[in-house]
Amino acid sequence: MNFFDPHIHMASRTTDDLERMAQAGCVAVAEPAFWAGFDRSGVSSFYDYFRQLTDWEPKRALQYGIRHYTWIGVNAKEAEDVGFARDVIALLPEFLDKPDVLGIGEIGLHKCTKNEVTTLQALIEMALLRGEQMLFHTPHLEDKYKGTRMILDILRDDPRVDRRRVCIDHCEEHTIRMVLDEGYWAGITLYPVTKANPERAADMIEIYGPDRILVNSSADWGPSDPLAVPKFISVMKRRENPDKLVRQIVYDNPLIFFKQSRGFSFTQTEDIPNS
Repeated sequence: MNFFDPHIHMASRTTDDLERMAQAGCVAVAEPAFWAGFDRSGVSSFYDYFRQLTDWEPKRALQYGIRHYTWIGVNAKEAEDVGFARDVIALLPEFLDKPDVLGIGEIGLHKCTKNEVTTLQALIEMALLRGEQMLFHTPHLEDKYKGTRMILDILRDDPRVDRRRVCIDHCEEHTIRMVLDEGYWAGITLYPVTKANPERAADMIEIYGPDRILVNSSADWGPSDPLAVPKFISVMKRRENPDKLVRQIVYDNPLIFFKQSRGFSFTQTEDIPNS
């Protein structure tokens, strides 16, 4: 079954990963701007990173028949220094205008501090002024519920927000309902340590249904699995969910969400499943 991985950090993965993903049926990936595992030393580091996401990574993925899209933003882990973050935000328009860029992301909260909120509000304002889609990171573990609630409250206060064009990612059992109930897309991340696993993701979909849900690996430089989405497909099939429902989650839903972005193009040839 062909699939999208709507949140994966290919800059941290090898070409062997791309080859295995293609063999498993991956036709497209979306790569949000991310923390490097260490704090970058200056704005120029971000500039080069954004060049990598918009120039080199699409070429690398295409060698394996995978379309590469990206999101550009300031990750929550690098949002605490407000002055530095503003300098990085000033770079974003140049890259948001490049081909295959979906919008602003991943942005959000990490420790839910005042400075993180200030940076987040500046990023949301830029997205709204430019008409960009948004992808939100929600905190890990004990800060998950608090951070998700804070993000939803910030968005609710602005009537310009089109909830159909916003994904709140890394949802878990205690946050997915409020995200869906408020009309947003919900991302479920398949991680071996934190977030969810394929079985828990299948549980959530069987409870809440497949609409407005994206399942992703968020594979990065830490413990993670670039084949998490096909493993989720296997779990769903083992539970005797129909292929049509599984395809909706891993293929149709990403298409519906991404097609709202002016930076998304996916030809009819690519749009034909081989399953």
